[in-house]
Formats: sequence, C-alpha cells, structure tokens
Amino acid sequence: MAEHDVPPGDPGRAPTTPGHRISYLAGPATVYDPADPRYWDEALLQDEVERVFEICHGCRMCFKYCDAFPGLFALLDDQHHGDVRALSREERDGVLDACFQCKLCEVQCPYTPREGHAFALDFPKLVHRHQAVRRKREGGSLRDRVLGDPDLAGRMARASFGLANTLNRVTLHRWFMDKLLGVHPQAHLPAFASTTFETWADKSGYMADQPGMEAVLFQTCFVQNNDPQIGKDTLEVLWKNGCRAGCVRGLQCCGMPAWEHGDLDSLRKQAKANLDALMPHVESGSKVLVINPTCSMMLRREYPELLDGADRERARRLAAAVRDPGEFLWSIRNEARANWNFLSSPGPVAYHAPCHLRTQSVGFKGRDLLRKIPGVTIQSVLECCGHDGTYALKSESYEDARRIGAKAFQGMAAVEDAQVWATECPLAALQFEQHAGHKALHPMTILARAYRSDGFPTPIPHEGPHEG
Repeated sequence: MAEHDVPPGDPGRAPTTPGHRISYLAGPATVYDPADPRYWDEALLQDEVERVFEICHGCRMCFKYCDAFPGLFALLDDQHHGDVRALSREERDGVLDACFQCKLCEVQCPYTPREGHAFALDFPKLVHRHQAVRRKREGGSLRDRVLGDPDLAGRMARASFGLANTLNRVTLHRWFMDKLLGVHPQAHLPAFASTTFETWADKSGYMADQPGMEAVLFQTCFVQNNDPQIGKDTLEVLWKNGCRAGCVRGLQCCGMPAWEHGDLDSLRKQAKANLDALMPHVESGSKVLVINPTCSMMLRREYPELLDGADRERARRLAAAVRDPGEFLWSIRNEARANWNFLSSPGPVAYHAPCHLRTQSVGFKGRDLLRKIPGVTIQSVLECCGHDGTYALKSESYEDARRIGAKAFQGMAAVEDAQVWATECPLAALQFEQHAGHKALHPMTILARAYRSDGFPTPIPHEGPHEG
C-alpha cells in the first residue's frame, strides 16, 4: 500500500504534500465553543478546515448529502491531486458555504464527539465557526439582517395591514427583492397571519401567566407569525390528552436564522429573551414543547454550547426540559388520560422525517402517534427536502434547493393512495407545496382533525378507544 493510501482510520495518515503531515486527531484547533478565544483565531480555523477536509477526503461517506462534499471531492480529485492544502481561500469558502446545516452528515459520521471519537469531527459546527469568523471580519449583509430576524419581518408585515402578503405575490416587487436582497423571485414566501399566535392564546385563555402548568409551548416564529393554526391544533391535542399546557409571553425566534449567517450576537440576544421567559416555568417543573424541530434542536443542542456566562447554565436546564410535542405525547401514551377516541381518519399517510428531528435522536413520535388513528398506514421518507432555513429562498441557491429536495418530493408522491402528507417541519411543508403541489400537515394538525367527525372524509365508527 502506498503511503498516501493509508486508510482514514489511521490518525497518522500520511500527508498529501511531501514532508508535511495532517493528523486526524483533534488538536488545539478543534474548537466548537465560541467562548474559547481559539474559536476566533483565523489561522487555527484554517488548520481545522484542512484537518476536517483531509478526513472527509479519505472517508467520503457523505458524498450523497449537500453540495459541500461532492464539491470538495471534485476539487481535490480534478484540480489539486488530493492536496487539501492546495485549495485557495475562495475554494475553501465555497465548500463551506455549500453547507446548509441539514445536519445529516453529523448524524451519519462515525468520527463525531457524539460518538466519542478521537477525531471529534463536526462538519456543521465547523461551518458555523467559519460563518461566525467571517461575519466578525466582514460584517453582515442586508439580506442576512432581513432573513435573520423573522419576528421583525412579522411585525412589519402586520403593520402593512396585509399589503406585504399582496406584494409578495407581485412579479415586479419580487424582481426588486431579487435585486436588492437576493431573494429568488420564484421562492415560495409564507403568508403572514394578521394576528399572532400569542395574541390568539391570550384572548383564548391559554396564557400561562404563572408557572405551574405541566407543559408550556415554544410555538416558534413560524407559528407565531405565519401559521398560528399549528399552535392551536397542538394545544387542542394536548388538552384532549389531559395535559394542562399553556403559552408564554414574549418568546422570540430561536436564533437559527441569525446563527445561519454567523450572527452570534443576535442569537444570544434572542436566546436570553427566551430563557428569561421560559426559565420560571422550567424551574417549576414544566416541560417545554417545541413545535418546530429546528427550534427544538436549537434549544436542546445549540443553546448550551453557544451561550455564555450564566445563560449557558440556564440553557442546560432548559435543554433538559425540551420535548417535541409528539415525543411528549408518546411518553404518556399508556396513561389513563391518553385519548385515542378518533372520529375520522386520513387513511394512508406519506410522512417526511425532518432532518433536524433526526439529529436530536428522539425518534419520530409524531409519526408513531398517527398510527393510533384507525385506517392509517404510514410510509416514511428520509430524504432532505432541500429548504434548509433560508437556503431555498436565496437567489443563488434556489435551484440547488429544488434539485436537492427532488428525492423527497418523488418519495412522498410515490406513497400509494396517500391523500395526506405529514411532516413536523413547516419549511418542508412549504417546499412540498411549491415543488410537489401537495401541502404537508403537521402531525398535531392531523391528530386534531382526527378527533373531529368532519376532520377527514372517512368516518370512524365509535366503538370505544382504539388501541394502536
């Protein structure tokens, strides 16, 4: 075996450039904590990028995910004779910028801190570090600021009294958005609700003004600003299953849209507001049920590593209380209060497994709960939908997002006789609606409808509780 053919499992793998060695072992440059000064050191970051690229070059398990990996392999194979140190800065940036944080490579990678491996490789976190360092050096763009603050966009849309929704469907306005912000003119932008979910919850008596409820919702900015019905359905299902659940005032975006662009300061500001609002409930024993998997991933996995000072310790306590709504309901499925008295059935269901739910390793409990409905059969699709935060909205990546999501679109459409599609991810639902012509429903919405006799066309004879 030639020296450069030593397999990637060998931490002493030979260099691609004579006289130099790139160790696979994690070292001083392997830093994922922004509170560590080494995180911001550009020379150390370059060393870490080269180490990770060298490992990925030798492994190639992730060839089928985002364009970052095939792009890297093509550069090394076709232009640089396998030498990761020969990549230019622009080429390195191009590889890292192709990552859209689906996290699937981290889920599959055998070399991660999650696996306790000595290589301690986490490609998505390396990309976040790259984005944060670059933002610190260059600042953010207008598009980063607009897309990074969904709550501000929601407030501005409501102040327009519906004009924003109208303009977002006008060709000339979308042309200006493309030229000014780099938002693709064909990207499907979700409509803004005229009333926020929090306003509805307050008027409807669901506000948990005092701690002590079994669970509180983190409704997410999408439910707050765009689709309050998902939150209403979630509350309905929880209460039908004997869970006293309420809503919390003053919650903000989880911070992922800001962090996607390396904006750590905005993320921490949003996280602090969320901690201030949620921690009294957590300290009283409430679970925090997060409707969107991206947001639950942020609260459960990212906050404890990205926040600083006292907020980091608070984030650890919050993370321990975070649950997906399906995960929580599954945990009480065998209790006497569990309610499986459904009155209508959606029949066969095509279920899309969100990438950010997969990365939390909690299973697909929303999907499993749907099987409690008589007449439901489910086929799951595990492919990425390609929306991935703001990736599908950007002019330069809109077509790539559609291409990457094609397997998911085809997989969902291939589920025989499935008139109902399901996914916990509201952005995946947007992607399916635009590119596959079929709107997917949140599992909580499907459950809420199944409790109603007119929820779905197929009635269920009422013969007592259904045992799934």
